[in-house]
Amino acid sequence: MNTAAATLQDLKTLEALESNVRSYSRVFPAIFSKARGSIILTNDGQKIIDFFSGAGALNYGHNDHAIRAAITDYLGSDAVVHALDMATPAKINFMETFNSTILQARGLRYRLQFTGPTGANAVEAALKLSRKGTGRHNVISFTRGYHGLSLGAVAATGNRFYRKPAGAALSGVTFMPYDGYLGPTVNTAEHLRTALMDQSSGVDLPAAILLETVQGEGGINVASEQWLRSVQTIAKDVGAFFIIDDIQMGCGRTGDFFSFEIAGLSPDVVVLSKSLSGYGLPLSMLLIKDELDGWAPGEHAGTFRGNNLALVAGTAAIDIYWRDEFFAQQVKCTGDFLHHQLLAIAARYGNRFAVRGRGMVFGFDCLAAQTADTITRKAFEKGLMIERCGPDNQVVKFLPALTIDRETLNEGLAIFDKAVAETMCRSRS
Repeated sequence: MNTAAATLQDLKTLEALESNVRSYSRVFPAIFSKARGSIILTNDGQKIIDFFSGAGALNYGHNDHAIRAAITDYLGSDAVVHALDMATPAKINFMETFNSTILQARGLRYRLQFTGPTGANAVEAALKLSRKGTGRHNVISFTRGYHGLSLGAVAATGNRFYRKPAGAALSGVTFMPYDGYLGPTVNTAEHLRTALMDQSSGVDLPAAILLETVQGEGGINVASEQWLRSVQTIAKDVGAFFIIDDIQMGCGRTGDFFSFEIAGLSPDVVVLSKSLSGYGLPLSMLLIKDELDGWAPGEHAGTFRGNNLALVAGTAAIDIYWRDEFFAQQVKCTGDFLHHQLLAIAARYGNRFAVRGRGMVFGFDCLAAQTADTITRKAFEKGLMIERCGPDNQVVKFLPALTIDRETLNEGLAIFDKAVAETMCRSRS
């Protein structure tokens, strides 16, 4: 059987045996065999440039060799891999490294809680802690926010596509307009303040205010620094936990390690996952202010809390990339270049496209889902992996690895440019 026939047979196996819920194997119909950095190889030898980065779980690219060396050394030593939340040298080393290199260097003080391995589980833990700590039930979330698909997390997620299959009442959350949702002239932070201060607004005082500083799945919507500071102040004024969901936008994606650094925020709770392990291994964590760590032992548990292999990888990633400011400066420089190139592509088509984002996350808003779908499909056929986001999947989302070299970035942008040109040419004909 030749390679093309074998690939087709493998895809048929997926169709026959895997649940209908599968999605990315439909969007990217290939069998992926190897990967390094920002390049993925398919079984039939095609080179794919990766602007997807595991939906943000691979900020340092595929198979970073220095991180891999730490993992293989650990595995070769017969050290403990699974330990629930028991103490191990790997766990202590990660906590000390994270505390000194990430937290203390930024003047932050938090306790670390290792939750179950998914970001959604960490969101669930954050919401549960806020409700326990305040005795309140309501949570403020924002239009177009995305926080996961377990019941508590999806209740705080805006998109009806994700909410509808829950099959249960998604209660306990009040949605408020995100920054810019009602247009550039409306201060939605003041709208939130008015609703919470008015005894007759019908909005219960919240246990928490939960937000992303840059909404990823919602369409790469960037909140202003002033808006973020205002919402933090409102949370303090009404006695609510201020929770930042940094699952996709943390670990350097916006240039700084935390996405909220630019606004000088001090959240009560920070939710981290995705690239926290540095290698695509499942690892999720809450950062909790000392005085708000109101858990009793075992109140939020799970079998896979702080997997030691992921902790070893996460420690290596911090040691390699975050010991000084050089890496963050490099990310911002590459992000500026990416932004400039995307603006140049958009400018060739007048007002047909909009570009927004910061750091190294950008959205190329096509305004129509069909246009974005055609562009991403054509891009993949030409050798570029890139996904869509937004309420109607009308935004092409750029999440290249933070470590991508300029040559590969340019090559990927050239493919994207051609995909846009072909799509626009087709739409005119």
